[in-house]
Amino acid sequence: MEFKANEGKNLNIEIDGVEYMRIPCKTHVVMKEDDLGEVLDKYTKDVRQPGDILFVSEKVVAITQGRAFPISEIKPSWLAKFLVKFVYKSPYGIGLGSPYTMQLAIKDVGVPRLLLGCLAAAVTKPFGVRGAFYKVCGQRAYAIDGPCDCTIPPYNRYAKMAPKDPDKVARKMKEKLGLEVIVLDANDLNVDILGKSSKDLDVKFLKALFKDNPLGQNSQQTPIALVRKA
Repeated sequence: MEFKANEGKNLNIEIDGVEYMRIPCKTHVVMKEDDLGEVLDKYTKDVRQPGDILFVSEKVVAITQGRAFPISEIKPSWLAKFLVKFVYKSPYGIGLGSPYTMQLAIKDVGVPRLLLGCLAAAVTKPFGVRGAFYKVCGQRAYAIDGPCDCTIPPYNRYAKMAPKDPDKVARKMKEKLGLEVIVLDANDLNVDILGKSSKDLDVKFLKALFKDNPLGQNSQQTPIALVRKA
């Protein structure tokens, strides 16, 4: 079977002298009514092999958990509108730079931790230090994201929280599919491993596999990838 990389991306990557193939798996537009296990099984069953590692975007996990919301249903509080002023606006995503996503952070991360993050950002900003807010608020805050024009509808008008219990999700999917499963948050700037099905899987190696973001971020519609030695 011949596999094809997403446009502008590479199918293979070499790590420590070994070449690995990242096989993108295209899906339908996943909604909260979808069952994650059924989605992963349906779109990988004709491709997966024993020994593969299955990577799934944290966004799809969050969507199937009901943790993505139309921004029309999110009512930013005065506090959300105030706290958003302290967040660095990255060119690679909205993050918490929107009152809508900040409101989700208030709900999911909590006000005390967010206030501490803002204090850290205010103290370090004059010294040119960026990212203090997210370091204090943690991975759950960092994985929150908002609407973007280049995102597939209807999610170009949605904001989402981080997936809940990503390690538990990965273990459950491993039981269903018989493969190691990784929940990741990847873009052209950074890769974060949010969940993995086995503790002994090396995070540094897993991040290196996706350092060039082969799944893409826009209309590729490939939130799943199978990885194997080329």
